[in-house]
Amino acid sequence: MVAGCTQPAAMKIIGKESIFTSLKQDGPFTCRESVPSAPPFSGEVKNWVRLYCREQTDMTKYRSVRNQIFEFLDVDSFNEIQELIDNQEQRDKRQDRAKLLLGNMFGIEGNVREIEIKLNEYARTANDVITYLRSKVLAPFFSHIETTNEIQMTSNPLDLLLIVFNNRYHKKARFEAKRKLTLMNLAGSIDQRERETDIEKKFSEFLAFLNDHVWSPTMKIGELEIAYLVSDHEPENFSCTNVKVVSEAMLSELKDVPGQKVTLIKRRRFQSQDKEYPIYVTIRKKSPEAKVLKLLRKNEKNPAVAVDDELGLMAVLNTINDVKQFQKHLTQSALKINSFMTLEDISDTLTGQRYKNSAVGSSEKTQMLKFFARQGGIRVEFILHTNKSYLNYIYQRDVAHDEYEVKRIFDTGVATLLFPPDIYNLDHQQIRELQLRRFRRQIEDF
Repeated sequence: MVAGCTQPAAMKIIGKESIFTSLKQDGPFTCRESVPSAPPFSGEVKNWVRLYCREQTDMTKYRSVRNQIFEFLDVDSFNEIQELIDNQEQRDKRQDRAKLLLGNMFGIEGNVREIEIKLNEYARTANDVITYLRSKVLAPFFSHIETTNEIQMTSNPLDLLLIVFNNRYHKKARFEAKRKLTLMNLAGSIDQRERETDIEKKFSEFLAFLNDHVWSPTMKIGELEIAYLVSDHEPENFSCTNVKVVSEAMLSELKDVPGQKVTLIKRRRFQSQDKEYPIYVTIRKKSPEAKVLKLLRKNEKNPAVAVDDELGLMAVLNTINDVKQFQKHLTQSALKINSFMTLEDISDTLTGQRYKNSAVGSSEKTQMLKFFARQGGIRVEFILHTNKSYLNYIYQRDVAHDEYEVKRIFDTGVATLLFPPDIYNLDHQQIRELQLRRFRRQIEDF
């Protein structure tokens, strides 16, 4: 496919406001066919300044990144970088220093070997970001965006940075080395925050609270009741018009009806006012690669600002009244352990209001009750659905999560930033429409 898509205005990540300056292919760190080697005051350099450094902000960003490169490599000029590339002994001398610098930056305790283990973990996350996109959102273009073998296998930040300036490497490989460094840096920031907040331990304690005080004591921990949601859908937008809950035994009696869906759910129970209510619950825990992608979508490097929903639960109940009962039961259960639970940032569109969300790609037709529960030193996001709104979340046109995932990767500019058209020869606007149609077929035909 040939490049040439129109960029929506929402794409801050590839516009003037982008904080990912080093990755932009229309910026001062553009990967060209060969590494620039012109003298400082040559005509080529003067043209470069006119093209990329028209404003003071652009020059400041460039100098900031350039100085970081020099400090990390312990050099004073780009010419010294080439000398470093040609001198194995000098590279070896800088390896431990580079790892210690990164270890101190990310608050990694331990010796060089322990820091190296963490850096390898960040490299795996960087690889996983690309693998995730290749396996789902960009699956039909798996081969187009495959990472160069040498970059896929390299985990050492100093080696990756030197590849960026090494003319022996192809333009695509040099870009991918730079991209991997950026993704590793985001992975390191995320890991540092998780260690500082002890989020995993606190979430485990929150799940224990649910088992001990929220879910029904008549069921064992992990015991689930299988049920099926049999739903009819509007032909035009595939929204749910009717849904009934049936058991596995009743499933064989159903007739095959056009536009009908059968969705399996496994439900727990909770008790409120001497009545038991069925509830399907799934943990919404963002993987490291998902957190990295969210930072990119938000044009943000600070996970404390951008990733506020890293841990959460999605629950599905039969009716709106059941949803309200669970919300009340949740806060009352906290009182049993002498704790107060506050519900923050409440958004309720289950009763027909339009969903107001600034997230690019989200639909105002989305129906849910969303809030953050603060208790036990942790802030957990809850998304509550009725059976009907849950089915719309899966199947409805312009609302379905699979479609939303495609939109937010393309409409935020993440696809363009990670896979620049001039390097990967892809038309992102065309791919976006193709993938939306592909997911829509999968949703409606299977």
